[in-house]
Amino acid sequence: MGTEILFRKESYQIVGACFEVYKEKGNGFLEAVYQECLAIEFTEQGIPFVEKPRPGLRYKGRQLEQTYEPDFICFDNIIVEIKAVKQLTDEHRAQAINYLKATGKQLVLLVNFCHHPKLEHERFVNQPHLSRISRIS
Repeated sequence: MGTEILFRKESYQIVGACFEVYKEKGNGFLEAVYQECLAIEFTEQGIPFVEKPRPGLRYKGRQLEQTYEPDFICFDNIIVEIKAVKQLTDEHRAQAINYLKATGKQLVLLVNFCHHPKLEHERFVNQPHLSRISRIS
């Protein structure tokens, strides 16, 4: 992939908005509080987003009744999944990776607002030309 960061400007804007929410609210609130604050911050910063979209899932060409709900899709290309936990786990990472696979999007930002002493965030990049997903912290 080289040294180029996928959606560099957009992802820096999103992470900047997350830092602003973290700076204002700190850690210790429920995920729903950070969700609402982040929606306000995205609006204030002019970051285009869809909150709690419900993209469909398919299996062997068939539409499933089950759906999933990422927290945000920003700039039509970047999934933002937020957490309010002590520490990100492999289950959270697997969820983020599954969102990439299910949507065909190229980037997910996994953000944890309850990590102390600072905001925790990870990037996962879908590299379909290499048939893999990479974690870039």
